[in-house]
Amino acid sequence: MAKTILVVEDDRNISELLELYLKKEGYDVVCAYDGGEAVTVFSQLQPDLVLLDLMLPVLDGWGVCRAIRQQGQTPVIMLTAKGELDDKVAGLKNGADDYITKPFEMREVLARVEAVLRRGAAPKSEARRLTFDKLVIDMDSFELIVDGKKLEAPPKEMELLYHLASSPNRVFTRNQLLDEVWGFDYFGDSRTVDVHIKRLREKLEDVSDQWSLKTVWGVGYKFEVV
Repeated sequence: MAKTILVVEDDRNISELLELYLKKEGYDVVCAYDGGEAVTVFSQLQPDLVLLDLMLPVLDGWGVCRAIRQQGQTPVIMLTAKGELDDKVAGLKNGADDYITKPFEMREVLARVEAVLRRGAAPKSEARRLTFDKLVIDMDSFELIVDGKKLEAPPKEMELLYHLASSPNRVFTRNQLLDEVWGFDYFGDSRTVDVHIKRLREKLEDVSDQWSLKTVWGVGYKFEVV
């Protein structure tokens, strides 16, 4: 069965181009042209992936992404002309899985869509739940419980934290984390890892003296357990 992609883009030329190329690759495509329409269509359609423009009328891309995250973990790839780090942080905070900066090439869009859908379709293995002092990372329910409280965390933050915590005290380089968490075909740069680590630290700082997210200067990051 063909995967369904919701394209949310107010520029009709870009929207039609995306629709054309995605359909040629065998995807079912539905388009929305403002943020309000996008939320309504998403609720009705429940697509497999959303390509989401950031600057939209009625409701911006951040607001749409938050609404999508309230309903589940459908992958969201943001399309934006803004490449600044602060904009990426805001999008990641609201649950975006990936970014494509305009202007883009269609082969990049298609490669990222394929990669995100492939990762989402990976079969589940045994129960994936890690427990430390005042910390539970449950990947089956995508729940992050810190000091007894359930915190909201985008899927990629959860995956990154789980990956680090699965190998306590092991140092990972940024490139290793990009390959092993985002996938070897991810097109982003190592700053993506830094952004996610920053967001995780805001959630986990000073929770326990038995573990911490550590920066190994000049190398990368580790989940340190003492």
